[in-house]
Amino acid sequence: MNVPHAFSRLIPARLRPSPRSGDVFERHNPPGLDLSHNTVLYLEDITVSFDGFRALNKLTLYVEAGELRCIIGPNGAGKTTMMDVITGKTRPDSGTAWFGQTIDLLGMSEPQIAQAGIGRKFQKPTVFEQHTVFQNLELAMAGDKSVWKMLFAKLSPAQLLRIDEVLETIGLKEHRGALAGVLSHGQKQWLEIGMLLMQEPQLLLVDEPVAGMTPQETERTAELLLSLAGKHSVVVVEHDMDFVRSIARQVTVLHEGSVLAEGSIDEVQNDPRVVEVYLGEPRC
Repeated sequence: MNVPHAFSRLIPARLRPSPRSGDVFERHNPPGLDLSHNTVLYLEDITVSFDGFRALNKLTLYVEAGELRCIIGPNGAGKTTMMDVITGKTRPDSGTAWFGQTIDLLGMSEPQIAQAGIGRKFQKPTVFEQHTVFQNLELAMAGDKSVWKMLFAKLSPAQLLRIDEVLETIGLKEHRGALAGVLSHGQKQWLEIGMLLMQEPQLLLVDEPVAGMTPQETERTAELLLSLAGKHSVVVVEHDMDFVRSIARQVTVLHEGSVLAEGSIDEVQNDPRVVEVYLGEPRC
């Protein structure tokens, strides 16, 4: 499809030919997910108002398949509302939100969006503390969740292998038999990420993953998120700028519900508009 440059902006981005159409993200995609343009998420002109306050103001954002994107911004910038829109918790007043080329997120419920391949991790970890690490991953496994299936079905060799793979990924293989309640704060965060991985998501939304962590746990979390990029698309909302610098490839700065700046961490930190918004403070 050849589109004159002057008119290309009138066509939704998900329908435009991809400049990297040969660089298609190779992974088993959820049914119906089309990544032929190498873009996993399209948010275009998203506006959300609460009692006259615009939490999002014509927000437009694109996330490529397999990338790790960091979202920063001051309190009230719209970060949480953006994630609420993506996961179906909040319906926008206007705009469009697409998962890949063909899945309209605004026409789906929260469970449907999760089943389509979008997983969200909130800031506070929510694990089953009276169950073991292994059982937490088993309970989170994608598939039949009926009571009969959960009580009486034996795990297949493939399912056992998948749990072992996730335990290895999140660094909790030696804690597989430990109760989740005795894990450290950081380990609980990793376990919850592992529970999301058991659902085989294409897109992971991670909210302030290192809040309250020790320096060692923060470093391990950076390694974990970097290891997931490429296999998954990962969007991280974070305030800790040292942590963002350690993992960021592409950073988006939100301000007053819109994208203020976008680029590498050095580019956004040296952007005069970003400096003005943060008054020169080192944390965002």
